[in-house]
Amino acid sequence: MAQSTPVNNRLYDALGTRWYEAQDDPVALLRAESRLKTPWVLQRIARHLGRGPARVLDVGCGGGFGSNALAEAGHQVTGIDLSAESLRVARHHDRTGSVDYREADAYALPFEPGCFDVVTCMDFLEHVEAPALVVAEAARVLAPGGLFFFHTFNRNLLAGLVIIKGVEWFVANTPDHLHVLRLFITPDELGGHCEAAGLQPREWVGLRPHWRSRAFLRTLLTRRVAPDFRFVFTPSLRLSYLGFAVKPPTLEG
Repeated sequence: MAQSTPVNNRLYDALGTRWYEAQDDPVALLRAESRLKTPWVLQRIARHLGRGPARVLDVGCGGGFGSNALAEAGHQVTGIDLSAESLRVARHHDRTGSVDYREADAYALPFEPGCFDVVTCMDFLEHVEAPALVVAEAARVLAPGGLFFFHTFNRNLLAGLVIIKGVEWFVANTPDHLHVLRLFITPDELGGHCEAAGLQPREWVGLRPHWRSRAFLRTLLTRRVAPDFRFVFTPSLRLSYLGFAVKPPTLEG
């Protein structure tokens, strides 16, 4: 039955060099998203934690788009994923040679409580059956005052049409069940997961493709993601949304 269809997470084992090179693949959309999301994350880390290096855990790091960019910005980064092949690609593209890449389970992080200043879950929560457990583990390993960043997809018919069917129709080599609508997460649900884990949601912003750009039109016509394809921020959270929550500081005295 469609309701129980699992998301296809095995596809990431087969991407290889396509993580960084392919334009005829949805992974090119992920690269384009990262170009918008990573500066936003870096700005908020600097604003809330200062300019010094932060201890960052990137959960579901995949091919290392976020981990490697955060390391290049001077942060001390650990990236975890269950795909050994994706981790191999991520290490190969780590120009700093500093990221600690590990094969690990997001449901049972192999780290002591409070040992990271930042945890990121980018394009990951919609790939697991129990996102609340992932959020709880992220909160456990965050130090007081630490930041939890996320990007995921809202669950509604419009998001299903644009993010699932639209990508299948207009991007070549889209695998079956790249995403499944039942695993998308509404902002209210994710906010509830954060609060249940002791995190305080602070900021939310929507993302969408730049509909009126020539790059968007070229992508529709060729089924290849244009190299200059880009995403933009929007107040609407109807499709996908980026945000962060804070672990409250420990009260002293």
